[in-house]
Amino acid sequence: MTAPVWVRPASRVLVLDPQQRVLLLGSRGPTPDPQGPIHFWYTPGGGVEDGEDLRTAAARELAEEIGLVVPPAALEGPVWLRRHVWPWGDTLIDSRETFFVLRDVVHEVDPRGRMPEELLGDEPHRWWSAEEIAAGAVDFVPRELGTVLPDLLTGPWGGPPRVVD
Repeated sequence: MTAPVWVRPASRVLVLDPQQRVLLLGSRGPTPDPQGPIHFWYTPGGGVEDGEDLRTAAARELAEEIGLVVPPAALEGPVWLRRHVWPWGDTLIDSRETFFVLRDVVHEVDPRGRMPEELLGDEPHRWWSAEEIAAGAVDFVPRELGTVLPDLLTGPWGGPPRVVD
């Protein structure tokens, strides 16, 4: 029997502070354990809801996941596109991710709007420099974050979205 496939459009945001560090959230995996290890670090974002465009979904996700309220027009891009297929229970998720950038953010993360499983896992957050990411001591999503992030740090994105892995 073939697993059902859920094609899931998603919006993600590269939140950059004035020092050009990017805010990432730590995932403890599909069965969250607040004492468990961080499996990988990822950008805020998530699925697009019915009736939403990608930019509106990205702004909503920022409010939910980190407590940052911004107008959708404040988001730069899209800058990257990523497709990631992964199992979730008996379903295969085909995630079609669109990345935006928000620059010069000074913000104290407020996780109260996160999903129950995110709160249960006590997912941490951290501001990462491009150098720390490039060192590759841990796993990041997208995988090539360390090589593609520096291109975004040089200023406003002027080209078409880049496909990343």
